[in-house]
Amino acid sequence: MARSRKTVLLLPLTGFLLVFFVLPMAWFLSYAVREAEVPRALPETLEVLAGWTLGQPVPEAVYSAMARDMVEAADSGTMANAARRINYELAGSRSALTKAARQVRKSDPAVTFDEAFFRSVDPILTSPEFFAVMKRAGAAVSDHYLLAAFDLQKAPDGKIVAVPEESRLYIAVLLRTLQISALVMGACLVLGFPVAVLLATSSEKVADAILILVMLPFWTSLLVRTTAWIVLLQKEGIINSALLSLGLISEPLAMIFNRMGVVIAMTHVLLPFMILPLYSTLKAIPPGYMRAAASLGARPLTAFFRVYLPLAVPGIAAGCIMVFILSVGYYVTPALVGGPADQMLSAFVANYTTGTGNWGLASALGLILLVVTAALYLLAQRLSGGRAISLG
Repeated sequence: MARSRKTVLLLPLTGFLLVFFVLPMAWFLSYAVREAEVPRALPETLEVLAGWTLGQPVPEAVYSAMARDMVEAADSGTMANAARRINYELAGSRSALTKAARQVRKSDPAVTFDEAFFRSVDPILTSPEFFAVMKRAGAAVSDHYLLAAFDLQKAPDGKIVAVPEESRLYIAVLLRTLQISALVMGACLVLGFPVAVLLATSSEKVADAILILVMLPFWTSLLVRTTAWIVLLQKEGIINSALLSLGLISEPLAMIFNRMGVVIAMTHVLLPFMILPLYSTLKAIPPGYMRAAASLGARPLTAFFRVYLPLAVPGIAAGCIMVFILSVGYYVTPALVGGPADQMLSAFVANYTTGTGNWGLASALGLILLVVTAALYLLAQRLSGGRAISLG
């Protein structure tokens, strides 16, 4: 009976998460492998190409089918998306398809839409490579976006090869994202652990005062906090002015619009997420353990590393994984205080989603972040003996 009541009480939350989180997430991630633009715009052309493979002559019927599809796609507004999708794999095809669609629509009904017609518009429209890309993009699912997210592509013969070196981007951005997240996590751990120890060992009155200071950043907008760091870290800012006044530096330090600024600002924002899980774990460690270790002859450092620190591992794991996961998905702070070489993977996801409209690549990059996050979480669970989940 009690179990049934718990189930009923959880139903609203479960339904909310399912409708407003799980389903939208699954729908968005499906764009990483789902093809929709070309099948929607060129269905008859794809039907003619169904039995064709690269190396065979292109069927003559494909050109008249493509012309009919272009007229209908232009009327329905689906031609632009299909042209953009094909252009991802074959540069120049977008302008060629757009031009061909205009020519087809304004042509006399007596015009024959054959290979010669499309070659006169643009030779790319009659190349076997163009139809090979169209056929790949016309499948229900494809690995194009997932390969692109790893700086890979399919050659015309179907083999998976690396993209040209000057076009490689996403692996470097992923490594940069992981590096910045690791730096922020390490900085939060170094700064947060002593604060958590102080919270756990202080009197209730002192701990409450410190806890208010720890929670204070949550009462301020993320945008305001990030903007404040721009004021503090710029060359004419408070920090550089103070260092110059004290004679510690001879010229202003470059602390903004670079990696240093990103790490400092993100550490400030995410520090409470490290302190709070650590505090909850350290508070549960009986003070008598350290006294018992000392009574048995252990020096303070020995007692700390062999008694106190192992008991703090669940809190460390929970805090580290929480900070790392939040860091991996950060967008606003690196965008404001970082330079072009400090933008993280989430910035590209946001740009492809709201800027260029390349939802497939945005979904593939988001899927990479999800997999990396899940892998790191499982690693933290393993390292903490399965105890991080109860705190995370």
